[in-house]
Amino acid sequence: MFSEKDFKQIREKGMTVEDIERQIDHFIKGSPFISLDRPATSSDGLVSFGEEEKTKFISFFEQGIERIKVVKFVPASGAASRMFKHLFEFREKYTAGPSGEALFKGEQDFNSVSYLINHIEDIAFYSELSLRLERNGLNIRDLIDRTDYNTIIDHILTEKGLDYSNLPKGLIRFHDYREGSRTSAEEHMVEAALYASNGSGVARLHFTISPEHRTRFEKLVSMVRDIYETRFKVTFEISYSIQKPSTDTIAVDAENNPFRNPDGSLLFRPGGHGSLLPNLDDIDADLIFVKNIDNIVPDRLKDSTVLHKKLTGGYLLWIRKHIFGFLEKVRTNKCTVSDISNTVEFIRRQLSVILPGAFYSMTTEAQAGYLFEKLNRPIRVCGMVKNEGEPGGGPYWVKGRKGGLSLQIVESSQVDMKNPGQMEIFRSATHFNPVDLVCSTCDYMGNKFDLSRYVDEETGFISIKSSGGKSLKALERPGLWNGAMADWITVFVEVPVITFNPVKTVNDLLRKEHLRE
Repeated sequence: MFSEKDFKQIREKGMTVEDIERQIDHFIKGSPFISLDRPATSSDGLVSFGEEEKTKFISFFEQGIERIKVVKFVPASGAASRMFKHLFEFREKYTAGPSGEALFKGEQDFNSVSYLINHIEDIAFYSELSLRLERNGLNIRDLIDRTDYNTIIDHILTEKGLDYSNLPKGLIRFHDYREGSRTSAEEHMVEAALYASNGSGVARLHFTISPEHRTRFEKLVSMVRDIYETRFKVTFEISYSIQKPSTDTIAVDAENNPFRNPDGSLLFRPGGHGSLLPNLDDIDADLIFVKNIDNIVPDRLKDSTVLHKKLTGGYLLWIRKHIFGFLEKVRTNKCTVSDISNTVEFIRRQLSVILPGAFYSMTTEAQAGYLFEKLNRPIRVCGMVKNEGEPGGGPYWVKGRKGGLSLQIVESSQVDMKNPGQMEIFRSATHFNPVDLVCSTCDYMGNKFDLSRYVDEETGFISIKSSGGKSLKALERPGLWNGAMADWITVFVEVPVITFNPVKTVNDLLRKEHLRE
């Protein structure tokens, strides 16, 4: 199947032939659907805190962070081109004149170009856009009066102006303040200063980026670092990583043979956000907060986000303290019957772990060993917001392929929607995951877990794409917060919907949550 040239190409990707064969085998067998048992709800697998408990765990976090290393991990490598999809489509259809103006006025919904142009002065990048137009001898109000909307759009999308269609979301101006506007990357710097700085005042932030954007990220950070360090009395440690070439996946044709480029080389494609697992694995920290680059709010709304980040972080530290204490007792042969009994009750109440009936007939030594294996794993606490129709993965009880139930974040692509029962369970979810996680990736002795050991490889997603006009099959690796963390200790916590304000289209920047008061 492979030539010497192929072997060389595979090696240069940092992969092995065995890796490629496993991927092709996945194409042949397909991706099995998840078997949903029921949604996780506030009374069944999802924790909802009262005010007294919130105060307790926030305090636990604020005390604990003094002694530990915290990193805010922000996937930020994707281009922002999808934010502007409706602008590209409009520009292709629009020509100034009666028919074009009819097209413009015919679009009245929030996500229309008409809404964007009519509210353009409210958007955070308006001042910069106006300045770029003026440098080219143009005036934005005059262009609007003349219905020359394409020129405005060109100056948003292309290098004539802001060049936003070629930038990542992290470099786009999201929010406007009296002192000027901020990019989403800057807003994440502010968030890191507010809840991820330790007792020494060090705030650590890690962006995953594309190599072509690194220089611009570094330039932005160097321009604003002093401003935010002075304002928030912190010192930033900001690092970057690139999605590793070895996480790409091979494409195949309809017969599951390797798809080849016109020059005969193998075609590899990015493996989706699950490809960032090695980047996460490289982070050396006691706690890692994971949050998407586009889910960020201005300062006036940050209080709730900061409070609930501290809450979930504190709850994880509290859970981890109990787990680590038990594991150390097992390691030192100091585990008693009482310790086992207390731990069984703890994991039932706090971790929603259901032990098999056979556990209770084991010897004390065997029970201790079983619980040790069960608890010596990475931990994640996932914030969940009430389901208000937004797309995204939700919290479910999932049946294991070898029996038993576990809590998992599940995407629609993992569910057999042709099965009425499974579709009904999926649609009955009361909450969904806005990619709001806090993770512990070290064991009770401070050693890092090998995160690749806890992936459900069968949850990779196969899709139909094309290259050079030819159809192909592409494989996405198990999602970072789905199958890539399938075998982690998982806890779901309810957080308020105000903590979820993503920017999926440029018009989302005109929602009241993103506007200046």
